[in-house]
Order: sequence, then C-alpha cells, then structure tokens
Amino acid sequence: MDLILEHSSKILIIFYLIFSGLFIRTSLLLIGQTWVRAYHHTGTFLILPAIAYVISTIIAGNIALSLGMIGALSIVRFRNPVKSPFELVLFFGLLTIGITASVSILWTSLLLSVIVGVIFGIEIIQKICMQFNMTFYSLSFNEGIELNILEIDSSKSLLILEENPNLKSKIYIKEDNTFYYKLGFQDKKSLDELLKNIDKNNNIEKINIEYIN
Repeated sequence: MDLILEHSSKILIIFYLIFSGLFIRTSLLLIGQTWVRAYHHTGTFLILPAIAYVISTIIAGNIALSLGMIGALSIVRFRNPVKSPFELVLFFGLLTIGITASVSILWTSLLLSVIVGVIFGIEIIQKICMQFNMTFYSLSFNEGIELNILEIDSSKSLLILEENPNLKSKIYIKEDNTFYYKLGFQDKKSLDELLKNIDKNNNIEKINIEYIN
C-alpha cells in the first residue's frame, strides 16, 4: 500500500511539472514571445522538467549511479544553437524546477512563481514606461517576437517617427532625398494611433504595413 502511494505521489509530481512547463510557455505567449509556439520548444517546455525530476530522483543517494549518470549526460548536447541568453535561462529554469521537485514541492512552486512573475513583471513595466514614451527594454526583429511592421518613405525627416520608441531603423538616400523609416510594434493599436497622427503629413510618399496574422 505504501509503495502504491509513493508511486502515485511521483506520478502526480510529474503531471505537476508538465503543467509547470505549460504554464511558463503560456505566460511567454501572452507577452508576445511567439518563439515558444514551435513544436520543438513546446515539447521541450513540457518534457524537460519531468526528465530532470526522474533523473534526480533515481540518482538520489546512489553515488555510483550518480557518477555513471554524469558520464552519460555529458554525451548529450543541444545540437541547435540557443538564440538568446533568455532562452538558455529558461531551459536552466525548467531543469531546476524538475530537480527541486525531487526535494521540495514548495521550492518548486516558489521557483515557478518567480519565473512567471518576472515574465509578466517585465511586460507590465514596459507598458507603464510606454505611457511616458519610454521603453524598459528594446525589441529586435531576430529575437523571435512577431511584430507589426510599419515602413514609411518621406521626402523630409519626420520628428514624430524619429522620437518614437518603436523605431528600428532609419535610412537617408541623398540622391533621392528620401528618408526610409522602419518601425516595429507589438500591438496593432499603437501602430494605428501613429498612423492617425501622420495621416495628413504631405511629406510622406509611401506607407507599407504588415500586421501580425
């Protein structure tokens, strides 16, 4: 009976860890980190904590098995390059969640709360800063976040665009006397508001918009 209860509790912990990975993935999606939507990232977030838990549970208290497991795991590597330090930290966090689950569910829940709290906290601070035309962090086109893109060609420089925190690039072609602006927005509303402000500007020659599907 005790053996059945012990195995049942471990199965429940594994399901809790799978939920934890799904919770972190969902939190990232809610703030626009769409790189986690891919199949391989989704699978990693769901499986990695459970793998870490099983490994740490099996080798606990067995020095010989621990050494053998270290040797075996040293062969395993991530063959694909990690795109950002943040992605690497999340993988490390998922591993730590699985390892701490073999010791204390309280610590596991605390770490999960910290990770999710930081994910949402950064985004909340960013939104507050944007209300004052500032940014807490900057976005790039290669970090896995889908952005609404606004491209504008103008015969004169546009101060309203150059001071916009979403401006990603500005190019001036002297021969054509044309300014090229490229801006990226996480939300469609901010893009549309900017369009309203420049709608009657006669210096604008061309506007190209790409919305997130």
